[in-house]
Amino acid sequence: MGMDLLLISSLDGLCRQQACEEIAAAHPGSVLVVHDLLEDGLVIRRIYQDSTLVERTETTLEHGCLSCVLRLDLVPTVERLLKDAPRPIVVSLPPTVPAALAVDALNRGLGHAAEVAAVVVACAADALEDHLWDAHTLFESGFTPIASDDRTAGEFLLGELDFAETVLLAAPEIVPVNPADVERGRHLLRELAAHAHLAEKATRLRPGRFNYATSLARTLPGAVHPPRGGPRQRSAAASKDPKPRQPAAVGPGASPFTTVFHSAHRPLHPGRFREALGSLAAGCCVLRGHVWMASAPECRIAVQGIGPRVWLENIGAWPAKSAEMRDGGHSTAVSATGEGLDAAEIFALLTACELTDAEMSALNSSSAANQPLEKETP
Repeated sequence: MGMDLLLISSLDGLCRQQACEEIAAAHPGSVLVVHDLLEDGLVIRRIYQDSTLVERTETTLEHGCLSCVLRLDLVPTVERLLKDAPRPIVVSLPPTVPAALAVDALNRGLGHAAEVAAVVVACAADALEDHLWDAHTLFESGFTPIASDDRTAGEFLLGELDFAETVLLAAPEIVPVNPADVERGRHLLRELAAHAHLAEKATRLRPGRFNYATSLARTLPGAVHPPRGGPRQRSAAASKDPKPRQPAAVGPGASPFTTVFHSAHRPLHPGRFREALGSLAAGCCVLRGHVWMASAPECRIAVQGIGPRVWLENIGAWPAKSAEMRDGGHSTAVSATGEGLDAAEIFALLTACELTDAEMSALNSSSAANQPLEKETP
């Protein structure tokens, strides 16, 4: 890895501990930096060289928030180690600290783009699905000492899976795991992080594949993640063959999870979409993308669903059309991941939300331009 950095992200300390031990052993001569954020802003930093503790410090920050930990402790530590000797540096972030936040802090604090060889999220496959459906906050679940952190475990993990280019499977030897649950979790990981390298062991990591711009783009609100080979649907208004394709039948060893991608090029009726959203989200563990809403046609509306939580967010004006854009301009693009999804049902739900020809005419008329479709009250 040369002078490159390798970042480890995790939800909990058990997965992180296993990842640290395996990665340090797989890269002899590397420096391992472990940060922990405790109550009352206490930050503990430990530095290991060849499994030997060579430095331990405790610092109390006035504002014990995640950004302060990175800016005031992580960045100066990495900067010092980079100057000491040209050796690999493995940075173990405190549990629940987003790797994207850490890379951004390093880029800003170092004054140049950090030479990050890999961003690795340590994840227990058998627990992934439960985390996605858990409605408790990270603080309520005991994953963070920050009471104001209202993210759920699913929100954190999905963000890390989007940003990281490597997933390192962890299996802490605390409670015996069910092999069937592990295999199910692997299938779900492949659906949610189709871009990522899934590593069973630290010796199978592939440093050098991380690209900050590409990783960051996957995490942006409204970003859509079409499946590699799964069902892709386009609305009848945009397709000569409106008949949706169904996922392949599930056989022995096949994944029980499917990701369905749907795109449309007509605005959606806000009232009909609100009604459809509940049905759509009920069968999905993850829902994401963006929609073109008739009630706010010049605004790009992000849709995000993780387990039991679904929300919409106005992310501003539509970007200028470019050759790189998948659909270009105003459009709806949504991907849904879940078990046994019915592509035809999803197609029907979203297609029914599109404006009819009569509604399109009304929206495009001069009078309707000043009075857009009103949102229906629930």
